[in-house]
Formats: sequence, structure tokens, C-alpha cells
Amino acid sequence: MKITPRRLALGMSLWIPNLFSGIRVRRFSDDWTHATVELHINVFTRNYVKTAFGGSMSAMTDPYFFMLVMHQLGRDYVVWDTRGEIEFLKPGRGVLTAHFHVAPEQAQALRERAQGGAKVLEWFETEITDRDGDVVAKVRREVYIREKKRVTEARRI
Repeated sequence: MKITPRRLALGMSLWIPNLFSGIRVRRFSDDWTHATVELHINVFTRNYVKTAFGGSMSAMTDPYFFMLVMHQLGRDYVVWDTRGEIEFLKPGRGVLTAHFHVAPEQAQALRERAQGGAKVLEWFETEITDRDGDVVAKVRREVYIREKKRVTEARRI
């Protein structure tokens, strides 16, 4: 059974680490170019001063860029989330939201750079906002992309 964007969003929301961390995946677009994720601040996801725990904000942004890239590139590529950075700008309260976007043109450029087994490291950026639209944090995630060896070797034959 092929995973659909709707099924993946539901599955990621029900996945135990996300479910108990207040993380809800609102949607993946049908073309795998966008994702929207929310973090609901509650007794388990807040810190000592009752604002969003930094680890929860980091967790809410962890796999989504790599998933968008992976689904756009297909099974012939290895795609990993390798590194992340987060800059906290103001206390997060209530429901926080992050939007992820990987344009088809960007995915195509990554495909071309990874052709022949080349290792590609690409940084992606997003912001975490509160209900008022104020930016709470800026996040950067590095994604590793490489064409699978079986594909590279098949081209040589």
C-alpha cells in the first residue's frame, strides 16, 4: 500500500513521540511540496516558566524537510535529516505552527546534484510562529541526499 499525504499526516500525528509531545501534523500537500505542523503547549511540552520547551520546538521541525525531499525524489535516493539549528526569538505560548516548503524546482536541482552518487548537503529554513503570527523561533535543518548505489552502478553498465 502506497502512503498518501493524508495517511502520513495522520500517522505522524498518532506516532507516540509526536502524540505525547503535543505535535500534530495538519497536512502534507498532495504533491509533497508543503507540510504544516502544530505544537500544542501543555503541561508536558512547556518548560519551568510555562512557555514552549525548546526540545519540543526542535522536535516539531525534525523530519519534515527530509520527508518532503524524499517523497519528491523517490526511491532511488537516500535522504536523511543530518543536523538542525534553532534560534529562539520570543517565548512560545498556546499553539505554535511551522510551515515547510520544498519547491519542485529545488527538488529537481537536488536530484541533478546527487546524480552519480554525489553526496549533497542542503540547508532548509522555516519559522515557528504563534497564533498572532509572531515569529517565536527560526529553524534550519540540513538534509543529506545521495543517489542510491544500485542506481549509480546500473547507469555505468
